[in-house]
Amino acid sequence: MTTLTFTEDRFRQFLALTKPRVVSLIVFTAVIGMFLASPTVPPLSALIFGTLGIALVAGAAAAINCLVEQKIDAVMTRTRGRPLPRGEVSSMQTLVFAGIVGGFGLLVLYRFVNPLTMWLTLATFVGYAIVYTILLKPATPQNIVIGGASGAMPPVLGWVAVTGSVSAEALLLFLIIFAWTPPHFWSLALYRAKDYARAGLPMLPVTHGSQYTRLMIVLYTLILIAVTLLPFAIGMSGVLYLLAALALGAVFLGYAIGLYRSYSDRLARATFKYSIGYLAALFSALLVDHYWR
Repeated sequence: MTTLTFTEDRFRQFLALTKPRVVSLIVFTAVIGMFLASPTVPPLSALIFGTLGIALVAGAAAAINCLVEQKIDAVMTRTRGRPLPRGEVSSMQTLVFAGIVGGFGLLVLYRFVNPLTMWLTLATFVGYAIVYTILLKPATPQNIVIGGASGAMPPVLGWVAVTGSVSAEALLLFLIIFAWTPPHFWSLALYRAKDYARAGLPMLPVTHGSQYTRLMIVLYTLILIAVTLLPFAIGMSGVLYLLAALALGAVFLGYAIGLYRSYSDRLARATFKYSIGYLAALFSALLVDHYWR
């Protein structure tokens, strides 16, 4: 019989299933979406319960991802230390855990935020845990481009948690993360290409080679920079954000061009690391500009 006993070690194992570092960035962009949706400070209930619900459902989606990919994770250097490949938790325990955590998160959103946020969060869960993980990732090298839609939803969820509706500004936040995802992920895939090949996953560096992937990183970074100018173009943000977006984008483009001209694993790791800081800084600039004006 499957049991869930929560000792301190057990807690760490189940926490690891939720991919806390990934979820923290998801929650961060969702919270920024909440603040940008309000001319002052968002309602405390939306801020607290919206953040809690989105975080719980995101963690449940990550656990399902770990469940589905446990055999793949076992052969990859980056992921073989996760709880499922190590046999620290069972598949059934993971499924029960994800169901409880995700179900409670959806309940919180429905009861204490609004139904639209709950339904959009559920759709995001399905998009990541099922459409991306099960259908797209093993089938096409464009998996991260198409599947990036679910990863781009958090600021929209935060926006809807406060306003109860989707606006053009919320969709711009979505578009920024959607454009950011390919260069972010492909820089990781470049220096993990052997891992992905061994696992049989058709990531772009495996199917099309390093040089083509590096060219795509440059092109998508240019698209990203263009997209990040749109908030200023429509009057959503001011000069402070514009300057930050241009500066951050120039550095990102410098990394991308450097990768294309002279590849090294070290530079690919640095590009991946910068991309995370880039997104956090960009959304922080949006927030500061929102209250500065």
